Amino acid sequence: MKKILIAAVMFTTLVVTAQNLNGRFSTSLYTFERFSAPEVSELNVRSLSSLYFNLSKDNITLRSRLNFETNIANSLNNDPRLRFYNLYVEARNLLNVATIRLGRQSLYNGVAGGLYDGVNLQLRHGIFKLEGFYGGNVPEYQKLELTDDFANDFILGGELTVYPTDELRIAVNYTDKNFKAQDYDAIRLNEFNVLDTILIQRASNQFKYLGAEVSYYIPKLIEINSRYNYDLNFEQTSRFEIGTRYTQVEDFGVSLYYNYREPRIRYNSIFSVFNFSNTEEIEGGLDYKFSDVVTAFGKFANVTYQDEDSQRLTLGVNTTYGTVSYRTSFGYAGELNSFSVYTARSFDDGFITPSFGLTVSSYRLSENDPKNNLLALLAGINIRPWSKLSFDLQTQYVSNKIYNNDFRILFKINHWFNTNF
Repeated sequence: MKKILIAAVMFTTLVVTAQNLNGRFSTSLYTFERFSAPEVSELNVRSLSSLYFNLSKDNITLRSRLNFETNIANSLNNDPRLRFYNLYVEARNLLNVATIRLGRQSLYNGVAGGLYDGVNLQLRHGIFKLEGFYGGNVPEYQKLELTDDFANDFILGGELTVYPTDELRIAVNYTDKNFKAQDYDAIRLNEFNVLDTILIQRASNQFKYLGAEVSYYIPKLIEINSRYNYDLNFEQTSRFEIGTRYTQVEDFGVSLYYNYREPRIRYNSIFSVFNFSNTEEIEGGLDYKFSDVVTAFGKFANVTYQDEDSQRLTLGVNTTYGTVSYRTSFGYAGELNSFSVYTARSFDDGFITPSFGLTVSSYRLSENDPKNNLLALLAGINIRPWSKLSFDLQTQYVSNKIYNNDFRILFKINHWFNTNF
């Protein structure tokens, strides 16, 4: 109750002083059938509502993203749930160099991703950009609570970026993410060599990486992006990848991609005691633009494991009306054949947008295993009678050996708002 009152007071203060309020509210109903036994099923009607809003005054903004979910027909465990994905204050262009964010915010830097409760500071000057962040990990189900142990349950990191020219970007970064380990009781020998119940308290040191990124881009000629990560806990290269796309020839593109990757294993976890090996992947692709409407593409990849290889081929056509693609994989990773079609097109200045998708797949882990078939269909329509209001209706159907004739319906209402005070 105390936290709610504090939040209400802060929100009221910001509303009174704010110059602009904008955001989006969505609410939807999603129906599906769940089997608790081979002949026993129950219908579930799940309600999902989400709210994004920004309250701004000059260079300061309160940003939020929250979600409320519950089951209407049959209550599930932990229902209802109110999740807070974002709730932070952002102050921009302080002293013409700094931007600071304080509160629950998102993070993605190629090594770690997700949410944290803390601070993010960015400094920009000339060709340099320096970013640092620190905060506690978010409790399960994104509850509006803080971790009770910031010293052992945190994420910490930073990145220095340099732009020597308009075409070149160079960055080095550091990320340290630590989860608080759960204490537990276990039967162990004590100091007198007698079996006893012992409280196990483990330290945890799970992700600690150094990284570097280099990007080079000249429009209508070439684009190169590369990334390197070094695992400080295991003292080895964790990942290296480089991708390039050459577009000097009009309407014609050539792409090449390579990556080396070690499995990401949590330090001090039970999985770290097993033997594991890296993978290497190289993929080449071509695409040709026949017109402003149609572009055809093809890609072929080879993945190398410790003693085996696997291949992947993708062919398709992108149009302004949708996409048609075929994908096949074969070798050590199993066999897959998949054909997909998706189309969506707006009419009458966006008033109505029908959509349709179809996927037909067959797969098996090895040539001696039986094939499994999958059929997935979706059909939907979006109606937007006004710019600030839209309605979505979508039906989904899946059939395979696990979900036999699974049919679902989604209905959603979206409302956008923007008010200047």
